[in-house]
Amino acid sequence: MTPTKQLHEWLEGAACIAQQAGDLIMELYEEQAYATYEKADQSPVTSADLAAHRFILQRLEELTPDIPVLSEEGAHLALEERQKWPRYWLIDPIDGTQEFVARSGDFTVVIALVEQHQPTLGVIYWPAGDKLYVAQRGAGAYRRDINGEQRLAVRKLEQPTTGPVTLAISRRQPRERVLQRMSPERQLSTVPAGSCSLKACLIAEGQADCFLRVGPTGEWDTAAADVIVGEAGGSIVSEHFKPLTYNEEDELGNPNFLILGDSAVPWQEIFIRHQTHPEA
Repeated sequence: MTPTKQLHEWLEGAACIAQQAGDLIMELYEEQAYATYEKADQSPVTSADLAAHRFILQRLEELTPDIPVLSEEGAHLALEERQKWPRYWLIDPIDGTQEFVARSGDFTVVIALVEQHQPTLGVIYWPAGDKLYVAQRGAGAYRRDINGEQRLAVRKLEQPTTGPVTLAISRRQPRERVLQRMSPERQLSTVPAGSCSLKACLIAEGQADCFLRVGPTGEWDTAAADVIVGEAGGSIVSEHFKPLTYNEEDELGNPNFLILGDSAVPWQEIFIRHQTHPEA
């Protein structure tokens, strides 16, 4: 594995790149100087996504010339080629393109470093809120904003087995799609948010306790959050409570997944309906 000091230097470099990409995105966003297209899977992509992709790719190549970059908006090599990488950058130039198009402001720039199938660095920048979330495996997770730097920690419930929990919920997904998968016996409140990475940050900083994502996502949607939430004391797992994998499958899609805060909460009882179809 890469020495800790080197990882820290790369983390700071990636954080700077994410903020600069965020500035570029916000300029296009505020001037509405972008075009919107439809991908083959019918999800939206904009010229701002592509501009941010090109910018981040160039800057990461300058920072670490020997480390390949895998981007949602770039070409995806076959697993046979990707398996040769001991480490690589995994990026989502704009996480929350639907939010960008809807002009809610709830979109982020996401950069992660993955080593030996394990995310080790995570950067999430929220341009509209000017908040930067960073984490290095084994070194903690932090939020940087106008008030300075603060170490992140998930919320610890006073009564983890019975107390109410706060669910981060999508602005775009039907609420019932998620709520029908949760135990009606647990008192629940919800907080709406945009991109997957913003919901992860809400959990890492203790403003929400959990999130369930139902539907297609890519490994670039979770890698940075995996480090940030993990270093804040939480976890990201599949709906069957298995760790997510990175660069181990031909396809780069995620299963339905959970972002969880306080580990003392019996999450498998709250998301009890997920256990009815265990993985083979």
